[in-house]
Amino acid sequence: MTTRRKVIQGIVAGGLMGLESLPAFAQSRVEMLRIIVGFPPGGTTDAFARRVADKLRGTYANTAIVDNKPGGGGQVGVVTLKGAPADGTTILYTPASMFTIFPHSYSKLNYAPSDATPLGLGHSTDHAFVVGPAVPDSVRNLKEFIDWAKANPGKASIANPGSGSMPHLLAGRFAMLAGFSITNVPFAGSGPAIPQVLGGQVAGMSSPLGDLLQHHKSGKVRILATSGPERSPHVPEVPTFRELGFGELLIREWFGFFAPAGTPDAVRESLNAALRSAMAQQDIRDFVTPLGAHIEASTVAEHTRRLAADSEMGRRLVTALNFKADT
Repeated sequence: MTTRRKVIQGIVAGGLMGLESLPAFAQSRVEMLRIIVGFPPGGTTDAFARRVADKLRGTYANTAIVDNKPGGGGQVGVVTLKGAPADGTTILYTPASMFTIFPHSYSKLNYAPSDATPLGLGHSTDHAFVVGPAVPDSVRNLKEFIDWAKANPGKASIANPGSGSMPHLLAGRFAMLAGFSITNVPFAGSGPAIPQVLGGQVAGMSSPLGDLLQHHKSGKVRILATSGPERSPHVPEVPTFRELGFGELLIREWFGFFAPAGTPDAVRESLNAALRSAMAQQDIRDFVTPLGAHIEASTVAEHTRRLAADSEMGRRLVTALNFKADT
């Protein structure tokens, strides 16, 4: 009997030790996780969130869904998160601009940055400054474009995926620093803008690198500069803004996961562990590679620091351009 009791105790103890070694998120599985995306289905933000949701089923949650709440350039998604329970069952996946640009460019928002709390970074992208067939083929680098724009006032029309977006502000600040004027041409996303660049209706575009990568490789457009800290491995022949003397334009825009304000620290850390485990899987990484993007998968603390630093960068850009989104 004694021997049998010891065996049973050993099995129980071993089982408990096994549980203790599991990732933190496995100890607090929820019935359903809702991932809010403030954009319509089909875009990169939505597609990335859906892939992560697939990985969270059976680990952090029994069921994980993406709930699209488009509107206001992503603002409706943040407002939806604001009203959600702070219990680890609802999170948001969003571009940084909801928290790093909009609070500075809008005189009034239906949310405050403090209504959400960081959970961890997802993916990030460098931006590209691109010219198309409306710009003479002899313009092959950024200096030649600046010279062309100065010599041809009114012709430097530059598309972007949305007024007040990071690509918009980046192009505006570039023109200011270089001493030439551009005509800002905002679109409702990159999709509608790209045919206008390819067709020569606008001179160029400021956009996430992946949006025009294939067209650069086919020779239909020319990427003249990228905004990352180093040259992109996708276009190693293209210099960065920083290399070309525009160090202020070192920008790698990130997308991040957020929980409602008041979510307990333990729940945030549990979510972070689950998200990082999901993003470590190869098929998630394979998804972002053709987009010219990077997996970040940070800790909660790293996300919090990045948010503060990039909010200050956003404030500086908005102030320098005197840009107001709602006037």
